[in-house]
Amino acid sequence: MIVLLSVLVVVAGVLVPTMWFNLQDLRDADAAGAQAVAAARKVAPELLSYDYRTVEEDLARAGTFTTGELTAHYKELSKTLVAKARAQKITQTVDVAGAGVERAEPDRVEVLLFVNTDTVKEIPGKEGLTQEFTQNRARFVMVRQDSRWLVAGLSTLLGTA
Repeated sequence: MIVLLSVLVVVAGVLVPTMWFNLQDLRDADAAGAQAVAAARKVAPELLSYDYRTVEEDLARAGTFTTGELTAHYKELSKTLVAKARAQKITQTVDVAGAGVERAEPDRVEVLLFVNTDTVKEIPGKEGLTQEFTQNRARFVMVRQDSRWLVAGLSTLLGTA
């Protein structure tokens, strides 16, 4: 009987701390998810909206919310998007309709965003401006750097950036 109780005490001594650390990891991931979703909702319009009159500044500002390869992608995007936006007088405005956590770790969170996109542009050969409203999804990979959440990856129905 004493041997059995000793074994149970040893097993409990191993399991209780392990479960506590697992619970702490879950709590940290849950807190990270909430923070990353709030950050993603705030920066999504900054990353995905632009105005042909200020497109270079818009892309530069968007780059301040990114990290890693996505920052390089925004720099590369400016080479093609600026000319197209100015030629067609494109204004794109994005509003976040909803957001949620797909996967969360304490310093990395995948956030799914539902966005409404309003695009106004001038199509060559057509008179006046054309307006288009679409509903899209975007996935942001948010990473914590120091005290900020930055976008390290972005994918949409159109592809990955």
